[in-house]
Amino acid sequence: MTQTAIPYHFVRGGTSRGPYFLRSDLPADTETLSEVLMAAVGAGHPLNIDGVGGGNAVTTKVAMLSRSERDDCDVDYFFAQVAVEKREVDYRPTCGNILVGVGPAAIEMGLIPAQDGETTVRIHAVNTGAIVESVVQTPGRQVQYDGDYAIAGVPGTAAPIRMGFMGTVGSVTGALLPTGNIRDVIDGVEVTCMDVAMPVMLARAEDFGLTGYETQAELDENRGFYERIEPIRLKAGEMMGLGDVTKSVTPKITLLAKPRNGGSVTARYFMPWSCHPSMAVTGAQCIATCSILPGTVADGLTQGLVGAETPLMVAIEHPAGTFEVLVDFERNGDGIEIRSAGLVRTARLLARGEVMVPDHVWKGFA
Repeated sequence: MTQTAIPYHFVRGGTSRGPYFLRSDLPADTETLSEVLMAAVGAGHPLNIDGVGGGNAVTTKVAMLSRSERDDCDVDYFFAQVAVEKREVDYRPTCGNILVGVGPAAIEMGLIPAQDGETTVRIHAVNTGAIVESVVQTPGRQVQYDGDYAIAGVPGTAAPIRMGFMGTVGSVTGALLPTGNIRDVIDGVEVTCMDVAMPVMLARAEDFGLTGYETQAELDENRGFYERIEPIRLKAGEMMGLGDVTKSVTPKITLLAKPRNGGSVTARYFMPWSCHPSMAVTGAQCIATCSILPGTVADGLTQGLVGAETPLMVAIEHPAGTFEVLVDFERNGDGIEIRSAGLVRTARLLARGEVMVPDHVWKGFA
């Protein structure tokens, strides 16, 4: 069997990792592109044994980069969520953790030149239309990966990457509250449906007979929970204007509880058919906004947020530690207007070279 070689960089971005490609090195049509990405990752097997995936939704993500078509951005970032055990690819969401690796990858790939000291990369997230400013450490015009900044869910320390998310409200649905309500009741459960960087359905853990402090493994072993919440998610998707979301990873699911380690709120974020081992960057922005907005399902659960002034640091406790989001907002009566969300993450180039896909999947451009 002959194979097609595709250049790639393999990067950890935040608490996710995956292959980063130049969009121009991949097929243009979506059907063939999906087949190529599934072959590269090894979709359809719990271990992704025949590809570079890692057997978890946070390790079957793909970034495709190109010089931006927008005058106000440097790089276009097109994201794909490849399924683990299914042969499916979802292009509707974005991934904030993988986005953390876009700045370093764009420099490594030669899409933009590095500056001496720091390099600011303005990124257009194609899937959602969001604009993100990423500040990468580049002393001597080289990407620096070593550093002393630690993030929960990743061992050791690395160089900090400052991220500023702008224009993320209504990123997919066009509205902060896509159903038009602060709370909805679906199948007897109160939920808040919100779109900030990612459409998310939020609920209280106690309404599912959970504490909210369960580990990732405990939640993933509780199949009864997934059987109960998936029909609620599907109805929420319809109410949010997303249509039939049976095969889509959006809306994501979040369960909330009171903090117990000094943070602002406790959250368990789902992708949506498994629990995130830590916290998604996009999900964290939505959770932070839900925690600030009066009347949501977060009411009564948060610590130190009621009436707080802007900008406000929201510390989200998750299975691996704490995730902090600095939210700049304006209160308008009972509502809020989100101006931006800032955070600091890390990334590391793990490998680069060529990933091989069978030529019966794609013969390349020859």
